[in-house]
Amino acid sequence: MNLSLPRLVRIPLLFVGAAALTVVAVGAVLAAPPLTGRAQAAVPPDDPRPPVVVALGDSAASGEGAGDYEPGTRGEGGNHCHRSPAAYVHRTTLAGRGVNLACSGADTAQVGAGGGVRYTERSQTARLTDVARRDRVVAVTVQVGANDEPDLSGTAVACIRAFVHPLEPGCRTSVGPTWAARLAAVGPRIEGVVRDVRAAMAAAGYADPDYALVLLSYAAPGSEAMPAWHGVQGCPYSRPDARWARTEAFPALAATIGAAAAHTGARFLDLTRVAEGREACTGALRDEWQRRLSVDPAALVAGTLGAAGMRLFQESFHPTAAAHTAIAGCLSEFVRAGGSRAACVPARDGRVHPEVAA
Repeated sequence: MNLSLPRLVRIPLLFVGAAALTVVAVGAVLAAPPLTGRAQAAVPPDDPRPPVVVALGDSAASGEGAGDYEPGTRGEGGNHCHRSPAAYVHRTTLAGRGVNLACSGADTAQVGAGGGVRYTERSQTARLTDVARRDRVVAVTVQVGANDEPDLSGTAVACIRAFVHPLEPGCRTSVGPTWAARLAAVGPRIEGVVRDVRAAMAAAGYADPDYALVLLSYAAPGSEAMPAWHGVQGCPYSRPDARWARTEAFPALAATIGAAAAHTGARFLDLTRVAEGREACTGALRDEWQRRLSVDPAALVAGTLGAAGMRLFQESFHPTAAAHTAIAGCLSEFVRAGGSRAACVPARDGRVHPEVAA
C-alpha cells in the first residue's frame, strides 16, 4: 500500500452513511422490585396528558449523523449533543411526539443517575422524571454503552490507524483480544442505567406495566463488501477489520446489551443488521444508511485535529436520517407486537422489520 496516499486525500464532509452500531431487541417489560419504602402507583388509563416516547442514550439515539441539529445542541454554550429532528424517537408511530434526551458521546454515568454531566447537561434519567410528570410517557428507549469500555470511537480510530500505517496490526488484532473483557465490564453499567430508568419513572408515579422500556443495540457501520478504492472514498479501514466488526464485535456488543435487558426485565431490540447491504462505502452514497468518514484520516490518527476537528469526526460512521426512519418503523412494530426480544432485519419491501430468532 502506498503510505502517502491517505495523506493526500481529504474525505469531504458530505459523505453520509449510517453507522455506529447495531441494535438487538429484547423484550417484555417485567415488573421490577418496587423502591424501598415506596409503593408504585399505576398511571390511570384515562390520563389526559399528551402521550410521548422518550429516548435516552448517546449519539446513536441523539441522531448524530442525521443532520439539522436542534438549536442549543449545535455547540452553543458548549453543548454539542447534536440532537436531530430526524432521530428515530421523532419518527415512531407510538405517540404524537418524541422527546429526545440523548446526547452525543454520553456514557452510562451521564445517562444514568451517576451524576455525570455531558456537554453541560445533567443526568438524562433525572430529566426523564421531569418529562414523565409533565407528559404521559408510553415508551422509553435506551441506547448506551458504546462510550464506556467498548469505546467505539477509539476502536474506529484503531482500525483507521492500521490502514494508514500498514505496519501496525489491524484493529481485529489490537482490539479484538480485549473485546470480551470490555463487554464484561460495561454489561453491569448498562443494567444500572435500566434500574435508574425504572426508579426515575417510579418517582413520577409510573408502575412498570404503564410504559414500554426498550434497550437497543448498535448498527454495524461497515462491511467488507467494499470496492477497491474504499480507502479514498471515506472508509479507510481494511476488509478483514470491517468483517471482524460486522460479524464479531457488534454482534458481541449486542449480546451484552441483550443480556442486560434480560437481567433487568427490559425489552431488547437488536439493530446490528439495520444497515445490512447499505453500510458505508458499499453502494451509491445516496443509498447508504451509514455516514462515511468526514475528516482527513491521517490527521485523525495523528491526533492533530484538536477538539474542534474531533467534533467533525463525531458524525462519521453514524446512521443517516433514512436509517433513523427505518429504525423508527421497526421499533414501532416491535413495541406494538408486545414481544420481549427481536432484531431489526432488512426485508424485500426496502424497510426493516422486527424478527425473532428461531
